[in-house]
Amino acid sequence: MDLGDASRRDTLAAVRIARFTTEDEEPRFAAVGQDTEGRPVLAVLRGDPLYAAPELTGEKVDLEDVRLLAPVIPRSKVVGVGRNYADHAAELGNEVPAEPLLFLKPNTAVIGPDDPIVLPPQSQEVHHEAELAIVIGRVCKDVPPERVRDVIYGYTCGNDVTARDLQRTDDQWARAKGFDSFCPLGPWIETDLDPSDLSVRCLVRDEVRQDGRTSQMIHNVTALVTYISAAFTLLPGDVILTGTPAGVGPLVAGDEVTVAIEDIGALTNRVVAP
Repeated sequence: MDLGDASRRDTLAAVRIARFTTEDEEPRFAAVGQDTEGRPVLAVLRGDPLYAAPELTGEKVDLEDVRLLAPVIPRSKVVGVGRNYADHAAELGNEVPAEPLLFLKPNTAVIGPDDPIVLPPQSQEVHHEAELAIVIGRVCKDVPPERVRDVIYGYTCGNDVTARDLQRTDDQWARAKGFDSFCPLGPWIETDLDPSDLSVRCLVRDEVRQDGRTSQMIHNVTALVTYISAAFTLLPGDVILTGTPAGVGPLVAGDEVTVAIEDIGALTNRVVAP
């Protein structure tokens, strides 16, 4: 999106929405685009665009001069979907579930681009899981398939970091999936996207670990939102992690892990010891 004329105080149909901060400043939102010379720039927005039409303030900031934050902090919940790619279920020796397998991650697990993933001392086997993340845009319950597009605000990259050893020993997954820093999201929300066949990749130290496509999902985006909203009321800013393709593997202190999703961008985090 060309933001060369974004000096006007008006509204826009923003495509990419970022949340950012600069030194000693409260987090703000911006539309991501390019200036007239093709350089990445943020056009600052008034308020939170999840709750009002995005309105430009007239201020522009160079992307390289800011710190990107998680584009959304769910006020309610992060809903995860387990074993939604057949090859991933198989690589861990699991059967493919007949219906979506759901779990919850606390919002305290959410971090943004370049924030550290902290390895918990309780686990000796922490894995990456690259995933397409859905951001919900309005309060909804029992959403029929034909209305799913109406309730989705957009999409971002997610990393469903998992303590695999604890996942195997615990009867449920809240602890294994829910440690602080175990839900990186970013770099921004893409609000105009067809999620049906996107590349989903994970790189660790520049080595490609995961390389799948959203078309390989057992339950697609429409089916997931319909199924999940039949159980939970979804609120603006809630996030759904749609499952991970095959290739999950360990993370160790010093690693740099990147989730890259076609037509969205790349989310990179470093891994640190506790």
